[in-house]
Amino acid sequence: MNAFEVNALKPALIFTEHLTLDKQFLVLGKGYPVTQDLINELKKWGFSSVSCEGTIDDGTQDKDIINRDTDDIISETQAEESERAKERAKKNSELNDSIKDATKLIQTLNTEASRLEMAHKVYQKYSDYIESLYTHYATHKEIDKEELAKIVQELIIFVRENRRFVLRINPRAEQTDKKFLVNHAMRSTVIALTIGARLRLQFNQMVELGEACILHEIGMLRLPPQLYITDKKLQPQEKAKLASHPILGYELVKEVGFPLPIQRAVLEHHEKENGSGYPRHIAADDISTYAKIIAVACAFEAITAPRHYRSARPKYEAMLEILRNSSKQYDENVIKALLYSFSVFPIGVYVYLANGKIAQITDTKPDDPKHPIAQILGEKAADGDPRTVETDEASNKVVRVLNQQEVSDVLKSLGISEDE
Repeated sequence: MNAFEVNALKPALIFTEHLTLDKQFLVLGKGYPVTQDLINELKKWGFSSVSCEGTIDDGTQDKDIINRDTDDIISETQAEESERAKERAKKNSELNDSIKDATKLIQTLNTEASRLEMAHKVYQKYSDYIESLYTHYATHKEIDKEELAKIVQELIIFVRENRRFVLRINPRAEQTDKKFLVNHAMRSTVIALTIGARLRLQFNQMVELGEACILHEIGMLRLPPQLYITDKKLQPQEKAKLASHPILGYELVKEVGFPLPIQRAVLEHHEKENGSGYPRHIAADDISTYAKIIAVACAFEAITAPRHYRSARPKYEAMLEILRNSSKQYDENVIKALLYSFSVFPIGVYVYLANGKIAQITDTKPDDPKHPIAQILGEKAADGDPRTVETDEASNKVVRVLNQQEVSDVLKSLGISEDE
């Protein structure tokens, strides 16, 4: 990895590989010329150097490049960009088709384990799409709205038909990973769509909610990553910059041409029912429904996902914290929808039952969030799948939730991977 001083950058310079910050955050795509605006932004945010696995294109591959007319260079760049756009459209079309095929395949698989494994693979495909969307915007300042809508429509169907598998997918440790925003967007969107379905939103509303949730933190791309990926205490000025990301995101989706409901959701997702949120400190009925849903989804995601500065907290603790709704931050109807979608003992947690057996919560009962469906570890049903029971107030009563160390020990003793 080669370092290049920002002060030495000049407009029109072209690098042979991607230009990055901190060896991972994309600044400029391979083959694209440096602009004065980019140089100014890097200096504005205090970056002294950038990194590249390649070098500055000195023209050795085409010694006459510096002598070409500007019009020829522009024409060639436009042609290359057109080819890249076609290739990207083809890849996303193939992605969409493969997601459809995999989603259908899940329903035909014979075992619980194989369906869960396939759900993992489809989930990852959606994450890859979100990463490509973010990367493409970072390098081109473009978002294909039609393409995003199609992907979200398929995602809604995937989550609806495979909810009990999708909600069991646990986040990996993200640490200072460049995929932090992607992982957060993906997990929050799954949770938001689950809540939206419980609230009986119409399909077109679900699509808008999904698009808004995927994009809700995209304003972060206009901020230095060290503001939102750090274990250091931010100074007041830095906190103020970080708190500007809803406005930056709102301006971004407005510029791209997303409809007002999506613009409002991106702008208001950090507002609170009691008026203590930001950026406008609005409250209750002044906050859009999509923003209220995203706020709860993000809160649940943030508590249950690992961060570079702390470990993940159990889903059970996250549910209790949101149910307490300290200071009345969240909409009560949205909280209720989260509860009935996940149950008091959320899908994915491991529990100890009154009969001495250990189980994993795998589904909910529609109108009884206190007694979800549990899968008994180490026991098989007649069809070969793990045996499931309805928890109750008798022998199948949930006594307590297992902590992470207990889960690891139990799964290890049974020869089960923690990713299964």
